[in-house]
Amino acid sequence: MASKDPLLQPYQLKHLTLKNRIMTTSHEPAYPENGMPKDRYRAYHVERAKAGVAMTMTAGSAAVSKDSPPVFNNILAYKDEVVGWMKKLTDECHDHGCAVMIQLTHLGRRTHWNKGDWLPALTSSHQREPAHRAFPKKMEDWDIARIIRDYADAAERMAEAGLDGIELQCYGHLMDQLMSPLTNELDAPYGGTLENRARFTMDVLAAIKERVGDRLLIGMRYTADETAPGGLSEEEGIAVGKMFKASGHVDFLNVIRGQIHTDPAMTDVIPVQGMASAPHLDFAGRIKAEVGLPTFHAARIPDVATARHAIASGKLDMIGMTRAHMADPHVVRKIIEKREDDIRPCVGATYCLDRIYQAGDALCMHNAATGRELTMPHDIAPAAEKKKVVVVGAGPAGLEAARVAAERGHSVTVFEAASKPGGQVRLTAQNPRRKEMIGIIDWRMAQCAARDVEFRFDTWADAADVIALNPDVVVIATGGLPQSEVLEAGNELVVSSWDMISGDVKPGSNVLVYDDAGDHAGLQAAEVAAKAGAKVEIMTPDRSFAPDVMAMNLVPYLRSLQDKDVTFTVTFRLTSVARDGNRLKAVIGSDYMPLAKERHYDQVVVNHGTLPMDELYFELKPMSVNLGEVDYDALIAGRPQTVNGGPKDGFRLFRIGDAVAARNTHAAIYDGLRFLKDV
Repeated sequence: MASKDPLLQPYQLKHLTLKNRIMTTSHEPAYPENGMPKDRYRAYHVERAKAGVAMTMTAGSAAVSKDSPPVFNNILAYKDEVVGWMKKLTDECHDHGCAVMIQLTHLGRRTHWNKGDWLPALTSSHQREPAHRAFPKKMEDWDIARIIRDYADAAERMAEAGLDGIELQCYGHLMDQLMSPLTNELDAPYGGTLENRARFTMDVLAAIKERVGDRLLIGMRYTADETAPGGLSEEEGIAVGKMFKASGHVDFLNVIRGQIHTDPAMTDVIPVQGMASAPHLDFAGRIKAEVGLPTFHAARIPDVATARHAIASGKLDMIGMTRAHMADPHVVRKIIEKREDDIRPCVGATYCLDRIYQAGDALCMHNAATGRELTMPHDIAPAAEKKKVVVVGAGPAGLEAARVAAERGHSVTVFEAASKPGGQVRLTAQNPRRKEMIGIIDWRMAQCAARDVEFRFDTWADAADVIALNPDVVVIATGGLPQSEVLEAGNELVVSSWDMISGDVKPGSNVLVYDDAGDHAGLQAAEVAAKAGAKVEIMTPDRSFAPDVMAMNLVPYLRSLQDKDVTFTVTFRLTSVARDGNRLKAVIGSDYMPLAKERHYDQVVVNHGTLPMDELYFELKPMSVNLGEVDYDALIAGRPQTVNGGPKDGFRLFRIGDAVAARNTHAAIYDGLRFLKDV
């Protein structure tokens, strides 16, 4: 019987039938190898295709020209060798009934001249983009003609690869830089009026159409409102959409609102946790209504209910759930199977994008299999032999270990010293802006409950408690405690970032937050103090503060702090603290020269990571068959751990997460998955 769910209805896009209304929009996970979408890249997209997504949009964005060098490992669509790799990806996705498109672009000024072949960046002015900092060459007529040809050449390669369509990026990149009055300083015929500023894009569309005809559907992902004084207005955005429709060359629109030239601007386009969900949905609906072309959209639509509303209300024709599919690539399958409660939620951590923009690869904060499909499973296979697994610690590492072991079919018992699960994640979630992080814990608790995992809270487990259960496998996930013994003198006078975040210590009136870790905890402690009305100084010995928070997650912290009495001090090291009357005298040094400045505060907060709580691990280690040893080659390759050397009648012992060393939530969850998936 056909489903009546709006999300599961097919959609006819000209000759292409999309089997439902859910897609993943173009994004670059930075998995290519030498600019080619090889095995890892293909496996990532095929996983979503197998699970039922109607269309996967690859690349974000694929570069059409040599003077558009990628800044985060994009696909190089200007190379002929891309055809074979894209064909292999497309064919495999087609085998699962999933349409495939690719986003093509020239980055314009949104790159740097010291990348790739060291060609000058270029755009329609000499204005530098703040985010990427290259001073661009102002385009000449031969640049325009050359790049138009490059677009047509790239489109022809995609047609040869058998893709269903292409999408041209017209937000933040070269097309939009010409379209915007803020960045187009060219003379006619490519500068001045809206029609002139749009001419480059229209010429590219015509060249592509002439080259590939009807072999490819063509879409525009475009900024329909820059939301900036003097920028492209909403009315002009609608006018541009009507130009696209009148040309006859555009088959769909993918609507963007805002700019991406700075971190704050990009965060408003692609909101992170604590910001509104689906902030531009109504605007995209207006574009659809007024322009009359098929309309797609994605901007923090993390849950099925919002996606269903977007389609049922007629605001959109296709809904993009891109970060949601990084958290759970099986969203569509679980909707079809009426298992929406089993969907792993996107918590808006935006670890995925922040890693890309910091020259890494996209990884989901709490799905460690995403991007690792070649070695890590999204579906956990049942074990041939049922075992008894004991997990000590119910933070993210321990809960992931328990979940994976339970899905394998094992009997699992979890000890936790606290009265509630969550560990450091529960501490983090006390910040109202980061409360969605608790979804990492709640989802795992629900998955464990469905598989009869036994939890023993308020239990400080010792070796006797563990051994009494006669386990086959023991997992130590006890986490760590703040490391605050970092000063030459006065360690007893400081408090930890955890003390401040938890509320165990109230903020003073003049507070130094000494952040030698660079993660969320330092800024979160500063936020608590600043909101309480304290004068706050955030100090770090690094040349930039909070580097592990990364770009997009840094934005809400600065929006919370900059209008308060908060200063940021870099490249200075706190060396000691001493009492001076009713105040604290801090001695401040530097790694760059001998220095001993004195400053006074009434409270000093230290953020320096954690030290592992590993006593139980070392107590159990001699009783384990592997003596705690890990085969790193097997771990990296995703193979089972088979190290032996201890007592034959012992248990296999694993230590994971911060019980090993201070890391982050993703590392903890990755440990839980890769150690337990083959137990």
